[in-house]
Amino acid sequence: MVSLFRNAFSGLSRHIWLLAIVMFINRSGTMVIAFLTVYLTQKLHFSIEQAGVVMTLFGVGSIFGTWMGGKLTDKIGYYPVQFWSLFLGGIMFMVMVQTQNFYLLCLYAFCLSTLGEAYRPANSASIADFSTPENFTRSVSLIRLAINLGWSIGPAIGGFLAAHDYKLLFWADGLTNVGAGLMVWVFLRGGRKKKMATTNKVVYDKKDSAMRDYLYLIFIALTTIYAIAFSQLFTIGPLFYKEACHLSETRIGYLLGLNGLVVALLEMVFIYKIEGRFNRLSLISFGTLLVVPNYIIFLFTHQYEWLIVGMLFATFSEMFAMPFMNSFSLDRAKPHNRGQYSALYAMSWSIAQISAPLIGTQTIAHFGFNALWYILGCFGIIATLGFGVLRKRLT
Repeated sequence: MVSLFRNAFSGLSRHIWLLAIVMFINRSGTMVIAFLTVYLTQKLHFSIEQAGVVMTLFGVGSIFGTWMGGKLTDKIGYYPVQFWSLFLGGIMFMVMVQTQNFYLLCLYAFCLSTLGEAYRPANSASIADFSTPENFTRSVSLIRLAINLGWSIGPAIGGFLAAHDYKLLFWADGLTNVGAGLMVWVFLRGGRKKKMATTNKVVYDKKDSAMRDYLYLIFIALTTIYAIAFSQLFTIGPLFYKEACHLSETRIGYLLGLNGLVVALLEMVFIYKIEGRFNRLSLISFGTLLVVPNYIIFLFTHQYEWLIVGMLFATFSEMFAMPFMNSFSLDRAKPHNRGQYSALYAMSWSIAQISAPLIGTQTIAHFGFNALWYILGCFGIIATLGFGVLRKRLT
């Protein structure tokens, strides 16, 4: 077992480990988003529809942020984009907590998401630059391990803080973002020269545009459908746990943190054992199917033990699907257009951030929680079948 873990983590570059540490610091403070719908409805007494508008604008900002981040990454390199995204995003958290005005919160949500999501394509491009073809998926998984280890800590701490004062969530998120930005400033400045040295040798051709890769655009559409189904667990899910299951903020935090903890413990070894042995799209297709049982459980029981089982299904869905989605995305790109491909992949999740709150809040307001679970289960099945067909097109 010790040898298995050592082999799973060996051979990764120093910069990948530094990126992972930065991501861990950043995600350890990921508390606001997990509890934002609860904060808006329970603390500020907004309607579910108003909370949906704020969350939707958060998604609109993330689309703009990922597009802008991809463009800037290809032009100036991933180092400055990562630093300013983290640093200014942290400042925005501290600004956002100062208001309870609905319209200002809408504006701040858009600005915060724009700044924060610019980080994604820059981070993906830097992973590709600091890894080799042989360890690329494991490099992606190490970053995801850091994300999920931070995520396992963040919501758990967030539930504790929210039980005392919701404003503490914003300050914790802001300070950890600024801290992660300072880590980038101190340790990753050398990456900018490497990236620019690489891209300056290439003459850009419009034929290399990610928007002309039609099979990749189908992949992005299917990823978006899955992202809508999966992301509801962390946007509408906490509201469901609170209102329908009557869980405390602390128990909600533990339940959300379980997802990150399991991924952090198992994903690297899991990827090490299966990478290269199965077709990536087959693994993605199976992973998207595994999100469906969670919503079936939501339909039939609110018992905490079964909610844990549902979360475990969703967690294994993530472990099968997301690392290989990310590696498939960057594998389709060339060194000089990774920013574009990374931005489109990140935008699929941003589109989900827009549509998921709208679909979720409007469906709940008019038809109740159960109708939403039927819709999301169908989304998971559609994504599963779509990735299966795409695999056949590419083989």
